Amino acid sequence: MGMYALILAGGSGTRLWPYSRTGKPKQFLAMGPDLDGSDHRSMLQETVDRILPIIPPERIFVVTGSMYVDMVAEHLPNVPDENIIVEPTGKGTAPCIGLGAMHILHRDPDAVMAVLSSDHSIKHAETLREVLLVGERIARQGHLVTIGIQPNTPATGYGYIQKGEPLPAQDGVGPDGANPGDHAGPGRDTHPAYKVKAFVEKPDAEHARAYVESGDYLWNAGMFVWRADRIMEELKAHCPGVAQPLSLLDGTIGTPDEQSSMLRAWRDIENIAIDVAVMERTAHAAVIPTDLAWSDVGDWAALADILPQDDAGNAVVGKFVGLDTRRSFVYSNNRVIATIGVEDMLIVDTHDVLLICPRRRAQDVKTMVAQLKTQNMNLV
Repeated sequence: MGMYALILAGGSGTRLWPYSRTGKPKQFLAMGPDLDGSDHRSMLQETVDRILPIIPPERIFVVTGSMYVDMVAEHLPNVPDENIIVEPTGKGTAPCIGLGAMHILHRDPDAVMAVLSSDHSIKHAETLREVLLVGERIARQGHLVTIGIQPNTPATGYGYIQKGEPLPAQDGVGPDGANPGDHAGPGRDTHPAYKVKAFVEKPDAEHARAYVESGDYLWNAGMFVWRADRIMEELKAHCPGVAQPLSLLDGTIGTPDEQSSMLRAWRDIENIAIDVAVMERTAHAAVIPTDLAWSDVGDWAALADILPQDDAGNAVVGKFVGLDTRRSFVYSNNRVIATIGVEDMLIVDTHDVLLICPRRRAQDVKTMVAQLKTQNMNLV
């Protein structure tokens, strides 16, 4: 008996354009101090590296789009090809996770699965493993466990989770009745769990400050642990628009009919996030608060925050000369970038695009990509 992992690797990473492109989005790129360095691991590889001490490659599944299958196989040569699951089109995390759960159930009807994103930065890998092991024990009792990040700033770019009452001590007991401390890994006293009182969408600045000051709210990182059969039960109860189409796959996984069943299911399946489909509706959500030094690396400003900074608060990748330049992010993969009197800016220079924008408008890069698509410019 062991935990499985489902890694979501179908995103396009448009907010990190022009470094991240449709043909090679951010999960397949390195995000270290020299980004393009050939000796750096991609974000997908780092995601797998973090869990390998507790989950072997044969129990790691990856869901991705058809155009990325070869890249996943190239980046993860130890993950079996049959563990790479292809979704016909992106339809939100609920269909994606339901599809992965069905494949894992086909392999192991008693499986507990951890759901992880392929493009997040986590510096405290050992803590993540500890929390996943605690989450596994709680999930075996029937809870739907989410990992909540202790906030260190009133961020408005993340959803929040409000903690409720602590879970009763017996919920941390292992499946054989032993105390958590009798098993490998930490016990509930190290990483206590709580019932979830509420999920909150991205707040404005005033509400974000109130959430952080209260001490009752955590960032929603989109990481989960649950029994595969339980998440399918919850989808059937709360989101038939996902569960009913997925039922077409019953009995076809691993057979010649799988692909045709998949296409029929995906034609009608609801496009919806797992938070909305299940977590905001279930009575069985639990959360484990933790500090992982986590970032979703959701845009250039977020990347700048996790990179080393000079005395003026600048994060620099590549060749740069600055005069009176502060709190800016500069990336160049070839030319020297020279700035004078620049503050709070993002400057990204790739082989074919130069992006310049105020740091506070980093989220608008996604809008720029959408505009380029409407103009049929071959740059995304």
